[in-house]
Order: sequence, then structure tokens, then C-alpha cells
Amino acid sequence: MIMKRNALLAFLMTFMSIGVNAQNLQLHYDFGRPVYSDEEANRQNVTATFEKFSADDLGSWYYFVDLDVDKDGVMSAYSEVSREFNFAKASESSAFAAHVEFDGGMGRGGSYQSAALIGGAWNGHNADFSTTYSVQAMYKQFFKQSNGVDAYPSLQLTGVWSTTFADKAFTFCGFIDFWRGEGANHHGKLVILTEPQFWWNVSEKVSFGTEVEISDNFIYNTYNDKTFFINPTLAVKFNL
Repeated sequence: MIMKRNALLAFLMTFMSIGVNAQNLQLHYDFGRPVYSDEEANRQNVTATFEKFSADDLGSWYYFVDLDVDKDGVMSAYSEVSREFNFAKASESSAFAAHVEFDGGMGRGGSYQSAALIGGAWNGHNADFSTTYSVQAMYKQFFKQSNGVDAYPSLQLTGVWSTTFADKAFTFCGFIDFWRGEGANHHGKLVILTEPQFWWNVSEKVSFGTEVEISDNFIYNTYNDKTFFINPTLAVKFNL
């Protein structure tokens, strides 16, 4: 499963005081299954992602939906939706916001464990907005699942970035998450997930590029004790 929280969010969070709307569609061909033919034998072939950002006088809305697809059709759907409320400017190039979020989804084998998050965000940019960032510190509550997985509290630290260079020809962007997960034995574990993306912007509407999902303690692996994975993709993005 690929989770997106990339340049659209990082770039547009800096415009939350004005009316801005943007959305894009990404198609990723995933190489995880051939790279880890045993541990990720059931990984998706393709992920389609739709993401949207909208701003208003109070702050912003952001959400994305991932659809993981293989030869038999849609394997799973995962979504995150967040709301930010502006409350203070640190300077002309940075500001603080309250952040509320809900994450969840479902697949062929059942639902993903849903979670709600609440905390603060520090959003900023350079003078010409070619580089933007967001740092979020949040309390995270995982909810009980019908299959018997218990609810538990957690904390999450998130960073989101985007930088466009070479006369807007290229964009390097992505996110990194750290949170407290919990194993079947109820012992805590640090989960790390980052998805840097590199795009070649052939026009304002179309980009070609790659994403590399790097994670530890994130992928469900019953084949062996491996917890660290690197899953690259080839991708195309359409700005709608």
C-alpha cells in the first residue's frame, strides 16, 4: 500500500489564508513485488492516488484516496482527510495551525486500523514559494477493530516538504512519519514511513517521476522477521 502526503499539501499549506483549490491524479507502477517476491508476494502492481487541497478564511482541507490494484482488480482503498485552522504567524514566511486528521481504509482481507489525530503544525516557505515545508506533532488514537485488534494511544511526528528547481522543471517532495505502533503482544514499536518523490514537470499539467517508499515496522510481513523495506515506483501525475 502506498500512502501519499506530498508536494500538493506542502506547497499549498502556505496559501491557507486565501482561496486556493488544487487536485491531482497519480498512477504508480510498483516494483515491490518483484523486489521482495517472498515477503511481498501479495503487494499491488499499481496504485492510483487522487488528492485534493482547498483553502478558506479559517484554514484548509486536505485529503487523498489510494486505490491499490492488481490483475484481479482493486485490492484495497485507503484515505486520509485533515483539517487545519490557522491561529498564529511566526513570521511572513511561516505560520502555526491546529491540525485534525482521520485515517482509515479497507482491503480484501478486512479494514485497516482507523486512527484519529490532533495536534499542531508549523508551515513555512522561502521567498518565492519554490521550497515549502510542514512539521506536525500530533496525538494519535488507534481504534478497536472488529477482528479483535485493540485500540491504543500513540504519538506521531510528520514532516512534509517540496522544492522545485531548474526553472520549475523538477520537483523533489515527499513526507516522513514517525509514530508509535503496537504489536500483537501489545509491545510498542517505532514505525517509520517516508515516501520521497522526484518529478520531471514536462508541463503545468503533466509530470513523470518516481516514488520510493522506505519503511520500518510498517509492512505486514509473516514470511520472515524482515521489517525494513524499500519499494520504488515509476509514476505519472496529472494536475487537474
